Amino acid sequence: MDLFTAIDTRSSSIKLTEPGPTREQIERILSAAVRAPDHGKLAPWRFVVLDGAARAVLGDAMAQALMAMMPAASETQLAAERSKPFRAPTIIAVAAHLTHGHKVPDHEQIQAVAAAVQNMFLATHALGLGAMWKTGKPAETDLVKQALGFDTDDVIVAFLYVGTNAVAGPRRAANTEGLVRWI
Repeated sequence: MDLFTAIDTRSSSIKLTEPGPTREQIERILSAAVRAPDHGKLAPWRFVVLDGAARAVLGDAMAQALMAMMPAASETQLAAERSKPFRAPTIIAVAAHLTHGHKVPDHEQIQAVAAAVQNMFLATHALGLGAMWKTGKPAETDLVKQALGFDTDDVIVAFLYVGTNAVAGPRRAANTEGLVRWI
């Protein structure tokens, strides 16, 4: 698949199912990630791959984070939070490991990681897989960061859910009208 076909045909998945990506496919996705622009050559990206039963680590941490934010959360709400990582066979958690005080500001380091996630998204599509980019409030909590082995100072940029596309999302029209000003 050429680059423009990948860009033009990519969409976020609505529902993912088995089979998930193979280890070889995950390694290819991660190789695409680290090819993202990296001003300062800081390699700020960090990855944690959760496959199979390991997804429960994230689910449990998300439920604990919800309980910390909402002490009155019901068991139904906690169970729903625990089940979120099971929406896909594989999750790749992607964080920015920041080098504070560097000439490259923190926000540019985070943007480099976001570019890496976009590369991952395109790579999953090129491999015939589906993906969803999720974050949410749990991504901001120390509980979730620590459960995944990230530093509390790291910034989780994405939980990239990866699997076989059961339901593809709609593709956005490539309309730039009203978004561009030529000078």
